[in-house]
Amino acid sequence: MMLQKYKKKRYWQRNWHISLSLQTNIKETAMNEFLEQEEKIVEILKTVYDPEIPVNIYDLGLIYRIETHDGNVEIDMTLTAPNCPMSDFITEDVKMKVEAIEGVKTVVVNLVFEPEWTRDKMSDEAKMELGLL
Repeated sequence: MMLQKYKKKRYWQRNWHISLSLQTNIKETAMNEFLEQEEKIVEILKTVYDPEIPVNIYDLGLIYRIETHDGNVEIDMTLTAPNCPMSDFITEDVKMKVEAIEGVKTVVVNLVFEPEWTRDKMSDEAKMELGLL
């Protein structure tokens, strides 16, 4: 009887350990996939330019948030000026390019103006390109 209880306990412990390992591997895989997709999105966003400024919108600091969940992407972005005449062109370009990424089902681009964009949000590369450093 005692041996049988011991075997059941060892069986449970061994299976619990395997289950925990699988859960950890699944979480790591999911996190890696999430990071890979986010990297692809950032890569694509670096190909979108404001036609009036020779720097991509990511390095300009116009992207405030990227959120992905099950292939659905939501992006909060701003413009250098609220009355930018190219806003429709830029947001549509963002949407079309991100939708083209494998695994992306939907893309929602939100234009936000809080916090207000300033030159401080620009990357050093963007500042160098524009002669601000």
